Amino acid sequence: MEQKYLFVAVDAALRAGEKILSIYNDPKSDFEIERKADNSPLTIADRKAHETIAMILNETPFPVLSEEGKHLDYEVRKGWNTLWIVDPLDGTKEFIKRNGEFTVNIALVYEGIPVLGVIYLPVKQELYFAEESLGAYKLSGITALDDSASLDKLIASSVRLPGKDSRKDHFVIVASRSHLTPETETYINEMKRKHADVELISSGSSIKICLVAEGKADVYPRFAPTMEWDTAAGHAIARAAGMEVYQAGEEWPLQYNKEDLLNPWFIVEKKRVNH
Repeated sequence: MEQKYLFVAVDAALRAGEKILSIYNDPKSDFEIERKADNSPLTIADRKAHETIAMILNETPFPVLSEEGKHLDYEVRKGWNTLWIVDPLDGTKEFIKRNGEFTVNIALVYEGIPVLGVIYLPVKQELYFAEESLGAYKLSGITALDDSASLDKLIASSVRLPGKDSRKDHFVIVASRSHLTPETETYINEMKRKHADVELISSGSSIKICLVAEGKADVYPRFAPTMEWDTAAGHAIARAAGMEVYQAGEEWPLQYNKEDLLNPWFIVEKKRVNH
């Protein structure tokens, strides 16, 4: 069932990416920046991307929980065993800085577990997509679906994750460009004691989870606040690539459609083998 909806999610992400780029590339655009209640920025691109995605996903049987949509009470949401969780523009700060490190995130969540995920990087024209029974893939140089496009064709022209050339002779940690907390620095120092050669990569938005899924990084520690829509799509891609998003200090993964949509701290790494 999910495979059919993966193609729908890819289409929604690419169309949202097109909308975002039309604003991003307009030299006259001031992005119409507003401040949300938590003082985080909101631009016209966030709103346009949300409208585009919601219009497409509302044609499916599943409700949509979007960062920029209405957040219904848990009393309503707890009855949703399958739902879309969407961040129409993840990395708004990166968008405003014009550094290109922002994404469109779309996930399908079943009983608290992300089973399908799409992440699109409009500036780089890179698409990550996954479904738990199909695996995880990366496709470069895509901007839109043509009339003959199908999921099979997308997969045929993609690289399966993790990539074959992902073996490294050193330990790579990917960390947030905007949220490097003291706890994260402590974790990084601990890894430096365990591994002889440690490389640190900084990146914005959900690209960090994709780098672990791709095998370009070994671990992504996040000891700072995130919301469910920041991680759900990346979590689905990581799971399908043999990785997991564990709650920090615990053996179990992040859960979705919780009463409180704030995530606990987490670590993205290779799936642990239970001894």
